[in-house]
Amino acid sequence: MVPFAAQGHLNQLLQLSCLVSSSYKIPVYYFTSPIFIRQAKSRINGLNPLDVEKIHFHEIPTPQFDSPPPDPKSPHKFPTQLQPAWYASLNLREPFAGFLKEMSVRFKRVVVIHDPMMAVVVQDVASVSNAESYAFNCVSAYSHISILHQRLQFPVSVEFPKELPSFDGCIPDEVNYLVALQSEPSNHRSGDLYNTCRSIEAPYMDILENEEISGNNKEIIENRNTWAIEPITYQIIIFFISKHKCLEWLDKHDPKSVIYVWFDTTVSLEDKQIKRLALELEQSKVNSSGIVGS
Repeated sequence: MVPFAAQGHLNQLLQLSCLVSSSYKIPVYYFTSPIFIRQAKSRINGLNPLDVEKIHFHEIPTPQFDSPPPDPKSPHKFPTQLQPAWYASLNLREPFAGFLKEMSVRFKRVVVIHDPMMAVVVQDVASVSNAESYAFNCVSAYSHISILHQRLQFPVSVEFPKELPSFDGCIPDEVNYLVALQSEPSNHRSGDLYNTCRSIEAPYMDILENEEISGNNKEIIENRNTWAIEPITYQIIIFFISKHKCLEWLDKHDPKSVIYVWFDTTVSLEDKQIKRLALELEQSKVNSSGIVGS
């Protein structure tokens, strides 16, 4: 498992790691830098600790990088403070290639499941005869095709709500460049995994399986497969004798209430934005509560 250095990505691949290891008794290696292994472990929620203990966490140091706080005055709300970590992760290609060769000698077959944003790091899978790679997509199928449609102008057979905001200006050029770097290396993957279920997103999964969308170029690879694999968290167990105090607090709210939680860790909001959000919720006449961290 080769995750991308962002919490929503680290967490989902750790959930999948536990599912594969506990259900199929397959040794699973979670490959990233020590700081992000610590982050993933410290934010585990609901997973069986015994399943987590079965995972082999393989720590690979990255060069030092800056870690600035979120900027509430940034012209866009993309978490640009994480960019130094993302660019530092590009240095993992060489150590990963060495680790992959070691695994290919130890095991008859090696399957690499990686975040699409780590295609550069895992690209040497193509040179190992008994190894294959699959991209694990954290976002919904709907989000995926909306990005393809809006930003890459792929024609799709579904209509999008007119109220859907444009992606224009949402992603800085530095991040677009990082995304572009993954394009060529990702052509050698054997398939795609989506953290969704077909019963909910069948129309969008059908679009993603289209050859033009999925890049199923026969000159590169034949019959690239696409799977919807949710739920990956069906084995979650609550390890508390009594409810957590947060759940007790939630139980006291009326049905259909709106709870807005903002921790100020990834994306930061200005005071005027918080006030505007509170005003809109108040005018909606919906019972609402806000939790603001700093």
